[in-house]
Order: sequence, then structure tokens, then C-alpha cells
Amino acid sequence: MIASPLTTQIAFMAGPVPVSTIVVTTWAVMAVLLLGAVLIGRHLRLIPGPAQAVAELLVEAIDDQIAATVEASPAPYRVLIGTLFIFIFTCNWSSLVPGVEPPTAHLETDAALAALVFVATVWHGLRAHGPLGYLRTFAQPSWVMIPLNLVEQLTRTLSLTVRLFGNVMSGVFVIGIIGLLAGLLVPIPLMALDMLTGAVQAYIFAVLAMVFIAAAVSEGHSPRPAQPTTPATEKDSP
Repeated sequence: MIASPLTTQIAFMAGPVPVSTIVVTTWAVMAVLLLGAVLIGRHLRLIPGPAQAVAELLVEAIDDQIAATVEASPAPYRVLIGTLFIFIFTCNWSSLVPGVEPPTAHLETDAALAALVFVATVWHGLRAHGPLGYLRTFAQPSWVMIPLNLVEQLTRTLSLTVRLFGNVMSGVFVIGIIGLLAGLLVPIPLMALDMLTGAVQAYIFAVLAMVFIAAAVSEGHSPRPAQPTTPATEKDSP
């Protein structure tokens, strides 16, 4: 029987604190990603090997996407956006391991990721405008819009949570049901589709995070007026 996606199973007790299987899976994913990063980072070469080439291609693709979305240097955003994409991608594909349920199929994981994007959006907005300048962006284009702009910040977080949770959970749930009804090999085409969906959802989440941060950084900024040019002093002809 397939468990409800709104319930969590307890893996073990750490003293009085229950640790769920989702937390264990999340730790395992983080450990695998950290180990992979350390191994690739310790063997960097001028002529990259296969693993380094894939890592460099991934970083370059992330930088290009950030530069196209934020229209600024990708350096301040690379770590956050890249980590979000790689982590969500790995979590979504963890369902390929028998007996493993992806952490992103549970609401608490997706809510935590969306909350991280919310905090990052506010942080970059404060860095770009300063405290007072960032607060003024909520009064754009008029002070009447302040309540709606505040609600928009919350609905963005909610939409990120629900979108990721709904897509990942539904894929796992459907494959589980078909596997119980039709046998082991029948869901394989659906698993391939679920892999594609997991990759797309990781990309969409990262892109939306970039869009929200770009909006926080650019709101209230108007193009700088062109500086007047001083005409060159004319010299008297001899």
C-alpha cells in the first residue's frame, strides 16, 4: 500500500528526537553531492577529465542562465542557484533507487527550499537597495500597492512549494499505483517520463528563483541619465 505523501515514516530515534526517512534520504543526497564536489575539486586539471568536463559544462550553463535572467554578473548568485538546481535534480532522481522516496515529494522539504528562496530574495534586495530603498520598492508604482506587493512575496513562496510538491509527488504516486496493479516492468516508460519531469522541475525551480531575485534587485531602479558631455575647448587658429 502506498503511504500518504503528507505523512512521514520514522527511521530511528536520536534520543528524544524522531528522525524521519525523508531526513535520512536528504542527508544521503547531501553527502553524495558533497563527496562528488570534493573528489572533482581535488583533481582539477588544465585538460579536464570526463567528470571535470561535465562539472565545467554545468557551471557554464548555470552562469549563462543567470546572466540571461538577472542581466548581471552571475558570481553573486551562482552558489545559491547552482546548489538549488543540483540538489533538487538529485532528489527528484533519487526515486530511481529501489525503496527510496524522493525528499521533494514531501511538502516540508519543498517548503524549506521555497523559504530559502524567499530569504535569498530579501537579502539580495536589501544588498541592492539598502533597507529603506528595498522597502520603497513595495510602494511601486503607488503606495496603494503595498498590501498587494507584500502578499505577492508570500504567494511566490507558496507557488514554489506547491508546484514542486505537486509534480514530484504525483509522479511517484502514479508509478507506485501502476506498479502495484500491473507489475514491475510496466511502469518503466512512466519512470522515464518521471525522470524528465524531475529534471524539468529542478530547472523551473531554479529559473523562478532567479526571476524573483532579479525582480528584487531591479525593482525601483531606473536607468541612469546620460552624463552631459563637455565640448572640447576650441583653440584659436593661428
